[in-house]
Amino acid sequence: MVLEAQADVTGPIEEQPSLWQQSDSLSFVPTGSQLPPTTLLVLDTETTGLDPASAQCIEVGAVLFHVPRRSVLSQVSFLLPAAANPAEHVNGIAAMVTRLSQPWQAGLQHFQALLEVADAVLAHNAAFDAQWFGKKPLPLIEKPWICSMDDIEWPPERHLRSAPSVRDLALAYGVPVWAAHRALTDCTYLVQVLERCSDLEALLVAALEPRLLYRANLPYAERHKAKQAGFRWNEPVRGAWSRRLSKRQAEFLPFPVQRVEADSVAA
Repeated sequence: MVLEAQADVTGPIEEQPSLWQQSDSLSFVPTGSQLPPTTLLVLDTETTGLDPASAQCIEVGAVLFHVPRRSVLSQVSFLLPAAANPAEHVNGIAAMVTRLSQPWQAGLQHFQALLEVADAVLAHNAAFDAQWFGKKPLPLIEKPWICSMDDIEWPPERHLRSAPSVRDLALAYGVPVWAAHRALTDCTYLVQVLERCSDLEALLVAALEPRLLYRANLPYAERHKAKQAGFRWNEPVRGAWSRRLSKRQAEFLPFPVQRVEADSVAA
């Protein structure tokens, strides 16, 4: 998981809802042809860096979650041996510990078995976690991905900012936060949030809508509107506020946006 600042907080963080959350038009009711996933594989990774070209995944945590019953079915966590971990100061995993004797191959097999029966995969900042799969020894994941940071429109009464951290999301749902930055711990926080969501099915269906990349068409003086709606400056579109949105989301934004073609995104 991309690392986030840790603080000693004991209660929900009260923040002004974003422009995204303030729009009542963004509420979503699934139609009969749109069915939510029955099982989710909630996963997280810890890595030695941010770039898969020069770093590696050193820990995987995963929980198989049954959506209708709001129940954990199975879970697994394992370390992958690493020669060094430049990110030890962030995730607290010493490279030497990853090389201690432990059945990581069996853990990987269990993970693959959970992945096989899951309808979809859920992660916080899924774009970061997804890039490590398909790089040996981790399997390629071809199931639908749901990002709990960017894809799910959390209810406005939770007073969450756009793209909330795992910590803020957990606290908003009354989940105690006692530690951070180990893979299974962060999965547990996400699962406990899902357990508390009475409208989880509708949130998941909306999150699975196809996404396209849009840029905000706003004058400089109104750039705060794009930020409040979850747009990011310079990422992935250079020199613009951009975000991946469903067609429905784009139509209900309180400012104009423009579709961005893939070949116009700067590398």
